[in-house]
Amino acid sequence: MKEAQYYIEGVLQGNRLVLARTITLIESSLPAHQEMARVIIDRLLPYTGKSYRIGITGVPGAGKSTFIEGFGTMLTGLGHRVAVLAIDPSSSRSGGSILGDKTRMEKLAVNDRAFIRPSPSQGTLGGVARKTRETMLVCEAAGYDVIIVETVGVGQSETTVASMVDFFLILMIAGAGDELQGIKKGVLEVADAIVINKADGDNILRAQMAQKDYQTALHLLMRFDPVWAPPVLTCSSVEMTGLEGIWQTIADHRAAHNAADLLEAKRREQSLDWMDFLLDEGLRQWFYGNPAIRSLLPGIRADVAAGKLSPTAAADQLLDYLRNINGSGTKA
Repeated sequence: MKEAQYYIEGVLQGNRLVLARTITLIESSLPAHQEMARVIIDRLLPYTGKSYRIGITGVPGAGKSTFIEGFGTMLTGLGHRVAVLAIDPSSSRSGGSILGDKTRMEKLAVNDRAFIRPSPSQGTLGGVARKTRETMLVCEAAGYDVIIVETVGVGQSETTVASMVDFFLILMIAGAGDELQGIKKGVLEVADAIVINKADGDNILRAQMAQKDYQTALHLLMRFDPVWAPPVLTCSSVEMTGLEGIWQTIADHRAAHNAADLLEAKRREQSLDWMDFLLDEGLRQWFYGNPAIRSLLPGIRADVAAGKLSPTAAADQLLDYLRNINGSGTKA
């Protein structure tokens, strides 16, 4: 508890070094670190919940890092404290990650009012790191009032991001072929705004045409938000134009949801969804960590691969075996 207090006090004081160490502790897979992380997060929980939580995704080449640097710099200039949680893709073979976002956001990385944390996705669906939600809470407790989650890329599983933020923004570019084919319908359905980036120079007209195309596409989709119709905006991260309008859109979205008592309800639902996710993950780890299952699994996998046993029968066999162990009173 004494060691946990070091992290808790450091985070509440806004110490960036302690904040970084706390996130490292949260991301650790060591049981002792996980136990301490739970204590820290529980103690910090009363100091969370006051930030704007923004998820940003986009097609490759949309300029997410450049946009976030410009957007974050503008927000710090307005007096906000900005935390950027940049999720880098992990290698499926080595588990390694590039973690290069700090080099892509050089100005924001040295801004005293900003904090950039690159984390590997470690194969997690949804383009987010496994501990992104806990990291958001710690950053809020440290006094950051705008939390930006930059995700790996665009895909059906990116909708996971929308389940942890208040505002989900999709960044697009014009003039790169058939834009409407470059993004999944499921992502559009959860978008709170689409922004056409790189609307500058000779690309302005193409950006305006793409804006109209997306406006038409959004009208054809069924929306479940009773108080918000997602707009399509344009901006130039290089020329720093259109960014203030995007921030105003996010503020308008927050005001509309607060007025309808939807923001807190959404966050409560997100917390329950996260609990369910952790239960599923914990049960999976418990199952595969069972010694009996570990001893049976290679033979059953071999039978399935050889066509001697169907996948359904194999799964039933493993689950029945585990049920019988528990039913007999043997500790699994």
